[in-house]
Amino acid sequence: MEQNVRLDSVDAEILRRLQNDGRMANKELAAAVGIAPSTCLDRVARLRRAGAITGYTAQVDPAAIGRPIEALLAVQVQPHARPLVDPFVTHVLGLPETRAVHHVTGPDDFIVHVACGSSQDLQRLVLDEFTARPEVARLQTHLIFSTWPGGPLTPYRGASTKDGH
Repeated sequence: MEQNVRLDSVDAEILRRLQNDGRMANKELAAAVGIAPSTCLDRVARLRRAGAITGYTAQVDPAAIGRPIEALLAVQVQPHARPLVDPFVTHVLGLPETRAVHHVTGPDDFIVHVACGSSQDLQRLVLDEFTARPEVARLQTHLIFSTWPGGPLTPYRGASTKDGH
């Protein structure tokens, strides 16, 4: 993937619209951004090759599929070394409850987003799949009451100076 892919306003609008509706037909997308369908197809292909578009997914409501309990698990591993970190991440990604794993700075090493069927399932997950592991030194559970998704990710333009540069 290229770093800092050069995007013009049409590319940025294509990205914004696809983030809002990844199933939008090319013809509809082209009309929405004001370009020809063939040009739109070429631009989307270029954005994919450049790594700006990494895939298309369906957003699923965990509660609708029997996983109404979501939590963030703040995990500290000891020692924080690659021989332990890599197997830990592989283990966590293999758990059906795992929605995302973030390697972070600060007192915790990982934030793991999980979705469980019940509070008992969450307790079992914490005790059997996390704290039972010898490298897990500390774990703190944060229940998620509500989530508000952010808007589409737009290209970073950087801070401008007073004179506009």
